[in-house]
Amino acid sequence: MSPTIHIYKLEACGSLLIIPFSNDLKVSNLVIFHQNLYKICIFANLTENEMGVKLVTKEIINRKARFEFSFIQQYEAGLVLSGTEVKALRQGLANLNDAYCLFDHGSLVVKNMFIAEYDHGTIYNHDARRDRRLLLHKSELKKLERRVTEKGYTIVPYKLYFTDRGFAKLEIALAQGKKAFDKRETIKERDSKRDLDRIKKIKL
Repeated sequence: MSPTIHIYKLEACGSLLIIPFSNDLKVSNLVIFHQNLYKICIFANLTENEMGVKLVTKEIINRKARFEFSFIQQYEAGLVLSGTEVKALRQGLANLNDAYCLFDHGSLVVKNMFIAEYDHGTIYNHDARRDRRLLLHKSELKKLERRVTEKGYTIVPYKLYFTDRGFAKLEIALAQGKKAFDKRETIKERDSKRDLDRIKKIKL
């Protein structure tokens, strides 16, 4: 008897497919194809009741932030977003490279964070680089504003992600700009780590 085959066609622009299996299931017949903006997953010898499927949006990271700044303390902030912005974020259509944070009348705002317009949005679609208010406890806001004002620190948007409960969060860092010497040390550390990883792979 030929095995039961289930085909799942998922929009996979900027997303990962996570498939949990129990120990007693045979997964040798799992085949995954990636084609254009879709992931087509074919499962053999598995029924729908034996399998759970969850679509998880990948993290969006400002990779140059740790090169340009020394992080002093990190915070998890909520975001005030529109519906089309949330949908675009779930597709991974965002970028933090040019984003920065400023205080505006006691509120913390992230500026120039790019969230692409949603493909199926209407006339109510959002502005891709509009200012977006961040949500933190009052005590955290006061502490951050004081340290920015007194110490001259910067608040850097570092990582954008969704929690397990489906809420969009932005990880921000109270940071200090690196000097040229510090940046050279960062490059050396990065190169050393890359060389060690390469050696480990060769040994394996």
